[in-house]
Amino acid sequence: MAVSQQTTGAVLVEELIEHRWDYFSGVPCSLLKGAFVRLEALGADQAAYYLPAPREEVAVAAAAGAYLAGRNPVVLMQNSGLGYCLNTLTSLLLIYRIPVVLVISWRGHGPDAVEHVIIGEAIERLLDAIGVPHQVLDDVPAAVRWATSTASSSRRPVALLVQETI
Repeated sequence: MAVSQQTTGAVLVEELIEHRWDYFSGVPCSLLKGAFVRLEALGADQAAYYLPAPREEVAVAAAAGAYLAGRNPVVLMQNSGLGYCLNTLTSLLLIYRIPVVLVISWRGHGPDAVEHVIIGEAIERLLDAIGVPHQVLDDVPAAVRWATSTASSSRRPVALLVQETI
C-alpha cells in the first residue's frame, strides 16, 4: 500500500526520530502539513521535542541552542523562510559548524502563487552559495540517511527540499 500524501510528513518525522533527530522547530507551511500534525502530537514522554516558532530565524537560533544542549535539531520552513533566516544560518550555524536538518518546502518550483516563483527558482543556487548541501526529498528513508550522514560528517546544516504536500 502506498503512503498517502497526508502521512508522508508523519513518516518523515518518525524516520528522523529513528535516526536520533530529537528536537524540532519551525514555522508551519501547507506543504509540510503532515509533518506538523505529527509534531504537534508529540507528548512529553516522546523521543523528541517540538517547539513551534513565530519566525524562521527564531527556529534556527533555538535549534542552535538545542544542539549546544545536546540535542539533534531539525528546522521546518517554507523556502521564503530561508530568506528570513540567512543571517542566522550564516553567522551562527555555518560559522560554529552546527549540524541541523532543514526541511524546506520548495514553493515556486512549478506552478504556484507568483510570490513564490523567484525564491523557488533560486533556492538551490542560494543553498549552494552558502555551502549548505541539499537534496530533493523523494525517498524518505534514503533522504534521512543522507541527511544524517552528511550533517554528522560535515558538522554543517543540510537541507531536504520538499516539492509536494507531505
